[in-house]
Amino acid sequence: MPPGRGLPDGLTIPAGDLVERFSRSSGPGGQSVNTTDSRVELSWDVGSSAALTEHQRSRLLARLDGRMAGGVLTISASEHRSQLQNRTAARTRLAALVTAALRPEPVRRATRPSRAAKQARLDAKKRRSRLKADRRARGD
Repeated sequence: MPPGRGLPDGLTIPAGDLVERFSRSSGPGGQSVNTTDSRVELSWDVGSSAALTEHQRSRLLARLDGRMAGGVLTISASEHRSQLQNRTAARTRLAALVTAALRPEPVRRATRPSRAAKQARLDAKKRRSRLKADRRARGD
């Protein structure tokens, strides 16, 4: 995968690490759908890839745990009729997934409610309390 295609810090996934399998795709295509292997399954073994640092590997394994089977990330693409377009779509999807997983989580800054927000909350509680008290007084 060439650098600069959405992967962080020019991370390049070597072509030798990617395994592509082709199969018949469902969906539109007319008569050619029965003869063309246009569906692409792109697999990448994250656990043994030499392209990643240990930090990147552990982050990917942790964040993409639900999408992986045995440390292998598999993406399938079958939305196009052309095998070449499906190969490009699968690689683009892989780059986007890896980029999102390697992006650091934003740090949450602790905030406090403003004085007006506190007052509005207390006013709402008083209104609700008064409403319930009025119901009790009428019911007796």
